[in-house]
Amino acid sequence: MEKPVVRISKVYTKGGDKGQTSLVGGGRIAKDHPRVEAYGTVDELNSVLGLVRYHNRQTPSCAQRDRFDEILHVLQNWLFDLGSELATDPESPRKRKGLAVNESYVEWLEAVVDAMNEELKPLPSFTLPGGGIVAAHLHQARTVCRRAERRIITLSKESELGPWAVPFVNRLSDALFVFSRWVVGWNGEEELLWGPETPAPEDWSWK
Repeated sequence: MEKPVVRISKVYTKGGDKGQTSLVGGGRIAKDHPRVEAYGTVDELNSVLGLVRYHNRQTPSCAQRDRFDEILHVLQNWLFDLGSELATDPESPRKRKGLAVNESYVEWLEAVVDAMNEELKPLPSFTLPGGGIVAAHLHQARTVCRRAERRIITLSKESELGPWAVPFVNRLSDALFVFSRWVVGWNGEEELLWGPETPAPEDWSWK
């Protein structure tokens, strides 16, 4: 059995009832502070990946499905690493010892994306979100990831961050796009494409 990273014995502390929250390593900030916005959006992204994993596991068992679940498992853990980094008080001595995303995270993501992309046909147009339940949630995850990236960049303007936080979420949003196309492919689903200036149907009535 793995040694617990943290021990949670009580869910509520009432410490945030006045609109502030504690950072890892000490210090308290407002709950609408850019730092909380950043790691809160990373947490939201992780929740969407949880939906992706759930729906992926409902598809018929195959090597692609199981390997993809392993990839998602890694990414969910890495998002916790990123959240821990962002939630740590920058003035705390623990900042130097805490979890932080690094170059190896980005390199691994690039390798996975390159391998998947080799199996895909070139796109004749932009894709529309959808294509299947797993792919649709991956598109949702991609857009939340882009928002997390914006929040992290906003935070970086007022506080020094690790050098790989922004590259990681930037690469992750690209990966989520490729994941959505790859999932549509091996599930035999239709890839929805953007048609500029699509005309409205003349007969749209359901009566």
